[in-house]
Amino acid sequence: MDAVQGTLDELGTPLSDVTFVVFDLETTGGSPAEHQITEIGAVKVRAGEVLGEFSTLVDPGGPIPPFISVLTGITDAMVVAAPRIEAVLPSFLEFIQGTTLVAHNAGFDTRFVKAACAAHGYPPPANPVVDTVDLARRVLTRDETPNSKLATLARFFRSPADPCHRALQDARATVHVLHGLIERAGSFQVHTLEELKSFVRAPTPEQQRKRHLAESVPHSPGVYLFEDERGEVLYIGKSTNLRNRVRSYFTASETRPRIREMIGIAERVRHIVCATALEAEVRELRLIGGAKPRYNRRSRFPEKVVWLKLTQEPFPRLSIVREIKDDGAAYLGPFGNNRSADDARLALQEAVPLRQCTQPMTLRTRRAACVLLEMGRCGAPCEGRQSQAEYALHAEAARRAMTLDASPVLAAVTARMERLSAEQRYEEASIDRDRLAAFVRTAARMQRLSAITRIPQLIAASPAFDGGWDIHVIRYGRLAAAGVMPRGAHPVPFVESLAARAETVLPGAGPIHAASAEETECILRWLESPGVRLVEVDGDWALPIHGAARHKARIELAYRPLAADRSRSREGRPLR
Repeated sequence: MDAVQGTLDELGTPLSDVTFVVFDLETTGGSPAEHQITEIGAVKVRAGEVLGEFSTLVDPGGPIPPFISVLTGITDAMVVAAPRIEAVLPSFLEFIQGTTLVAHNAGFDTRFVKAACAAHGYPPPANPVVDTVDLARRVLTRDETPNSKLATLARFFRSPADPCHRALQDARATVHVLHGLIERAGSFQVHTLEELKSFVRAPTPEQQRKRHLAESVPHSPGVYLFEDERGEVLYIGKSTNLRNRVRSYFTASETRPRIREMIGIAERVRHIVCATALEAEVRELRLIGGAKPRYNRRSRFPEKVVWLKLTQEPFPRLSIVREIKDDGAAYLGPFGNNRSADDARLALQEAVPLRQCTQPMTLRTRRAACVLLEMGRCGAPCEGRQSQAEYALHAEAARRAMTLDASPVLAAVTARMERLSAEQRYEEASIDRDRLAAFVRTAARMQRLSAITRIPQLIAASPAFDGGWDIHVIRYGRLAAAGVMPRGAHPVPFVESLAARAETVLPGAGPIHAASAEETECILRWLESPGVRLVEVDGDWALPIHGAARHKARIELAYRPLAADRSRSREGRPLR
């Protein structure tokens, strides 16, 4: 048989012959639908040689948020004379024509480019795309770099260009990172563009070797547990189809370095079949909270949460505590840490002049007042200037703000923020904003959770895929039973039987006592999903009309762009 020589097309395009355009964008926020490009920087390279650069500021057509200006250094004054994106886009598209695009966290930048093209009548670029985040996760170990942020990789590869939140400089840094990563990929026999693209998504040898671990897992909803040879739980997850989900861990779609490392250690996969998807979600939370697997980033530590307590004493004060007692006190929480609880306390103290001293006080206590008296922030009951009845009015106002009406806190802190802003004390105003957010978010969450944890029994149903119904029994905010009623079955006997077999849940102290806040929130999300019907509610299910939830949307609106930018940082892109 004659030998056949492969064509150049079959061999692929050598990386030394590929023209890359490494580019970076600066924007006014994280969503292409709501935010605009403020700067484009790009570097064209081939075989390690720079062929050209493209750099321009872009007028976003509106003001740049102040915190974005602080992060990027790009101000309204800098872009006032800059061209609009419709004038810049044709030149940029010409610059990248016939090249392979490279970006750090490329999905973010390409989404903005595609959105700009769609808005101005251009077809989206069809260029191949290489993401240096994905490539770094493939060729670098956690011992070498703790994360895949651009600044971290630039330092690791000794880039002469330091990322500084400006488009061209960050693109230059990414060029050096790209060259370092390609050199590393060469040790994996990656020499062509086609090999590079497939290499990033290829499963590891360990993933391929352990595919058999999914063979005994059924096609059912439930929870799966990866375990090592000693039986230690490494990772816990849930799925509506256990077999399909577990199999995905052994394919090219699973690229998370942390999970790939876990797969290298795992020796078995144990599963727990659940009746419904909600039961699987709840069981996952409970198992993670109990086992705390090292490869679950969201392992729960319920014992570490804290609460803000309005103490039960003649002159109550706000105290941060770790335990809820059945003592009649008002509680706000749970908070993930002391700092958040203290922020909420300071916001509440801005509205209500409670004493801030930590010493116990009785009706006979007499001691010198602190500076809060001079500031008008405390009525000095310690000196006898304020009676117990007068002070009780403030304590009741604090209790109402925590449980029923957050408006006084919002009004007091907002007035202080406006005053600080008028004095150009913006940093102090932002601190007050964070304190207000800590209070409003937690109060809204607690009031929402408390509304259902007061109900002794709630039974609800949602349509199942096969025409039946998923039925859940919820007691004091805890999932007590789950079942699937077959299509055509009589509902009354089924519901009565499920309720009779449900877990016994007793009322306890505090607003959230029978389950973790995360479990009750899972239940609430299911209850609020389309198609769910209430079968039985033992008691009233209602939120306070003046509660914190009515103010939460306003708080979240102020944080939305910042949250998007933080998301970019978590994905491997430094803050802009």
